Amino acid sequence: MRLDIPTRLERDWDRPVEHAPLRFAVVGLGGFARNTALPAIERSDYCTTTAVVSGSAEKAARVSDAFDADWALTYDEFADGTGRDDYDAVYVVTPNALHRRHVATAAEFGKAVLCEKPLESTAGRAEGLVETCEDAGVPLMAAYRMQTARSIRWIRRQIDDGVIGSPVQVHGEFSFRLLAHGDPDQWRIDRELAGGGALMDIGVYPMNTARFVLGADPVAVRATAHSVEPPFEGVDEHVAVQLEFPDAVTASCTASFNAAGASRFAVTGTEGRIVVEPVFGVHDDRQITVTAGGSTVTFEANEPHEVREEFDYFATAVRTDMAIEPDGRHGLTDVRVADAVYESSETGRRVEL
Repeated sequence: MRLDIPTRLERDWDRPVEHAPLRFAVVGLGGFARNTALPAIERSDYCTTTAVVSGSAEKAARVSDAFDADWALTYDEFADGTGRDDYDAVYVVTPNALHRRHVATAAEFGKAVLCEKPLESTAGRAEGLVETCEDAGVPLMAAYRMQTARSIRWIRRQIDDGVIGSPVQVHGEFSFRLLAHGDPDQWRIDRELAGGGALMDIGVYPMNTARFVLGADPVAVRATAHSVEPPFEGVDEHVAVQLEFPDAVTASCTASFNAAGASRFAVTGTEGRIVVEPVFGVHDDRQITVTAGGSTVTFEANEPHEVREEFDYFATAVRTDMAIEPDGRHGLTDVRVADAVYESSETGRRVEL
């Protein structure tokens, strides 16, 4: 079997977009918004930032100047509708337990919503968020950047085309030392704000990517989540999850906030294997190795930044009525899986979904 390795990875969802750019209000101005999302919007084909929103008026003004936004708003001003005629969509990138509040404001104003993953801190809150958007008739996308990365979409097509036979096992790992240079009081290890620890912040990456490339949802979960070091008391410092999918396919996913850096994803089939390493880090340059038909090839993805792709994907969906794959219901499934992971860890039992 000859392996066809692409010389250039293309957008398989691209189509002509009229009425660009899609104007964004960015709600939440933490490090990811300032250092990654806002620059990605600047580099995108179909998007622009016209409003930035923060709990701090001073921060909003500073970031507005840096990114030439028309409006620098506090959360209260955003909720009151200040500047609402000057943006078309809202990107919510606040701590998880604040998502529902800000999404509800966007839905009330009839704005399309791109909401960071996970959608909320619990399944019940996430369901309310999804229903709010459905009731308002506004598009909702869960911000799973991996699903818009050209390399990951290419891998899914190879699996769909049977290049490695029928999938049997998926393995994904994502870990780093969160507090090596970070604040021990940050919201990512505050259960009330995050809903958990490593699982909710980085464990969702391998779990959701497994769902995406397999084109299926898990039917059962077995998991262990625990913490060792005092800063992680009350949340999961380490988590290991086994997902059972239809047709006897399994996915083993691990994540840690206090382990050496790891960022790897592999799919093993009856006739071959695909491995991507590194993969989940926001600035990873992916290397893909495909083994099939007695041959092995390795190549660099050489693709645009997936956060830029994510914003253009969302803008394309909004402007052309293209179906959003990681929509609200899709994002809700992940939060339900996360709840099952914690239940399994606490009870020591397999949890059916």
